[in-house]
This record gives sequence, structure tokens and C-alpha cells, in this order.
Amino acid sequence: MHVPDGFINPPVSAVAGVIAAGAVAVSLKGARRELDERTAPLAGLVAAFIFAVQMLNFPVAAGTSGHLLGGALAAILVGPYTGVLCISVVLLMQGILFADGGLTALGVNVLDMGIVTTVVAYALFRGLVGVLPRTRRSMTVASFVAALVSVPAAACAFTLMYWIGGTTDIPIGKVFTAMVGVHVLIGIGEALITALTVGAVIAVRPDLVHGARGLAAPLKLRIDGELVDAPAPTPEPAPAHRSTRGLWATGLITALVLAGVVSFYASANPDGLEKVATDQGIDKEAKEHAAKDSPLADYGVKDVPNARLSGGLAGVIGVGATLVAGSGAFYVVSRRRRTKDETGAGTRTDEKV
Repeated sequence: MHVPDGFINPPVSAVAGVIAAGAVAVSLKGARRELDERTAPLAGLVAAFIFAVQMLNFPVAAGTSGHLLGGALAAILVGPYTGVLCISVVLLMQGILFADGGLTALGVNVLDMGIVTTVVAYALFRGLVGVLPRTRRSMTVASFVAALVSVPAAACAFTLMYWIGGTTDIPIGKVFTAMVGVHVLIGIGEALITALTVGAVIAVRPDLVHGARGLAAPLKLRIDGELVDAPAPTPEPAPAHRSTRGLWATGLITALVLAGVVSFYASANPDGLEKVATDQGIDKEAKEHAAKDSPLADYGVKDVPNARLSGGLAGVIGVGATLVAGSGAFYVVSRRRRTKDETGAGTRTDEKV
């Protein structure tokens, strides 16, 4: 659902950019509460993994494909604020390096694919988790539903922006029907990928899944016909730093294989927005991408004639670039949190003295 330049007029694109920039600024502040020295590298890995999976277009209808948006997956794994930052990093890398998603439309894409999907998915996920039993199966079901709804929600957000600032005169009812219809189908694929990934991580390291905190429900005892909370058992002391290297290495290898090998077999059909834009005439005012001459444009390495090798190298480079950019940003954010905590602790100590 990467919006190219020219679909939305400059004033609305500018307003979307301001809103997106404000949301990113808020997310940078909020991510300090979500990230620490263990989870910061994993957040960078989540961004790289989403980049890789977005290369895997899957068929959803005749002549149409879809791909992961990733907002639900990122929010559940690393938190909503960090999730917004993850998708923003992915979109920035795609726009600059691969000419995917317009540069003047970057704010539109961050707002649509990053903020709307993350906020809608995480709000629904938390609501479902609040009423379902706190088990691994419930977490997986909640992630499925949240991801499923987030995709048509993003389609609605695009339709709203197009209604306000579209550059072609197309009846908005047709745009809405076409966008929501195809993206409901894409949402099923998004939901499956999200649920499988969240379920797999919860199965091995639930302590690293933001949405799975406090997974175990309190034990209940029936006394005189009434259910009461059982006394909490004395917890065994947990290791101060349980290594995340195994999960990180597995995730990175998976991302590299998906982007470098599996992506070659992805559907070549246009994605949901591209198909709707062509069918409805939304693309009449589309502009050439400013980075169309990038050596990695269209997810291929320039001057490498072999299509399989060119696409695979581009995917590996993209995963690496996203990992480095994301991990660096999240490390800085988490370090600021630690610095603030240390400064606060020192101030409280001084006050006591």
C-alpha cells in the first residue's frame, strides 16, 4: 500500500507529513519506556524482519497481490511507540534506497501504514487481551484479529486522504469499495503472518514480547463455592540478563533467507493499491520517483543481469541497511532512557543526603 508521489496533492501531503512527524516525535519519547538494553537490538531486528516480509507479495485475487504492512506485528512484539518507529524506518529505507513509496508522500505512508495500523491493531489487541484468558493461544488469536482489522483500517485512512486531497476526480464511493474490498483479503494474509510470528516468539521467549507481559493468569481456588485468588508462589530468582543472542540470530537468518531467496518466488501481480489505482484511474497524476535512478531501485541491484541474483542481493542489502538504521536509532533511544534513569537516581540520592 505504498502511496506514490502524485496520488495526493501537496497541501494534504504536507499536512500528513506534519502529523506523521509529530507522531514520530511522540513515539520517540514513548519508546524510551518500552526499550532497554535487551529489547533495543530486537526492535531493530523487527524492523529488518518486516522489511524482508514486505518483499513477499502473496496472491489474494485475480491479478492482485498483497504484502505485510507490519504495524500490528511490530506493536505487539515491541510496543506501540516502538512499532511506529519500526515501520517508519522501513518506509524510509524503502523510499530512499528502493524507490518504493513516494518521497513527498512519505508522510502519507507513515501516517497510513505506520500510525493507523499500529494504533488500531494495538488498541484492538489490548481490548481482546483484557477479556480473553491470558494464555498463549489467546494472545495468538488476539494478534490475528488485530492484524486482520488493521489493514482495511489503513485502506479507509487512504480513502479519507484521497477524498480530501486526491489529484484525480474519481467518485469516492468507488475508491472506498475497491480499497476496502481488496484489503480485507490482504488482511487475512497479514493476520496469518502476524499470528504465526507472534505465536512462535511467545512459544520460546514470551518475556521479550511486549504484548505478552503478565501472560500467566493468577491461579484461582474454589473455597465455599467461591473463586478466590490463590497465594502467589515465591518466584525463583531470574537471571539478570537472559541472552537474546539465539533469538536475534534466528530472526536475522530468517529475514535474510526471506529477502534473499524466498522473495524471488513472490507474486509479480500489482498490490492492492496499485491494482485499484489502475482500475479506477487514480494513477493518472502519478509522478516519477525522485530515487528512480538509485542502484537498488525496484528491488534489484543495477548492472547485475541475473534477475534472481540481483533481487536477492537487493533484499539482503535492504535487510542489512534497515537493521543498522533501526538498531542504531533504538540504541540511542534506550541509552537516553538509561541516562535519564541514572540522572534521576543520582538526584534522589543527593536529596536524601
